[in-house]
Amino acid sequence: MAHKDRKTQKKRGSRTHGYGNTQKHRGAGSRGGRGMAGSKKHKWQHVSKFMPGYFGHRGFSRPQEVVHVDKTLNVGVLDAGIEKMVANKLASKSAGSYSVNLSDLGFDKLLGAGPVKNKLNVTVEKCSAKAAEKIIAAGGKVETTKSSEAEGGSGVSKAAD
Repeated sequence: MAHKDRKTQKKRGSRTHGYGNTQKHRGAGSRGGRGMAGSKKHKWQHVSKFMPGYFGHRGFSRPQEVVHVDKTLNVGVLDAGIEKMVANKLASKSAGSYSVNLSDLGFDKLLGAGPVKNKLNVTVEKCSAKAAEKIIAAGGKVETTKSSEAEGGSGVSKAAD
């Protein structure tokens, strides 16, 4: 806005610049305080209508030292990349089956998404029931290092018969 168009420029010579009484356009008293002042008193209607949920708390955040998110890997991804893992010496191949320790690679849990075509011998902390079922169906075996009751996993050791 150009300076010439402002109210203060237009109202030069007038005492109140169009705000009525001299007090009305001075300080924060004319707006009932600055910011959220009076939000529990004279501004309560505005706060309760236009700002629901402003006051109070909902829920809590768990401390970061107790929050643990498992690093997971799907069996389909493992099966598809097993040859590359053998080439990089992260897994080994012997007698037509592949052996891999996922705990050494930084994975905590094996999940069951994707197809399994190769015979895999997997060692991991936790394993879902579906992942163990697919590996066993392909002729491999799964060894979990954590207790299955505490973690809700599929079992301590499963192998194909």
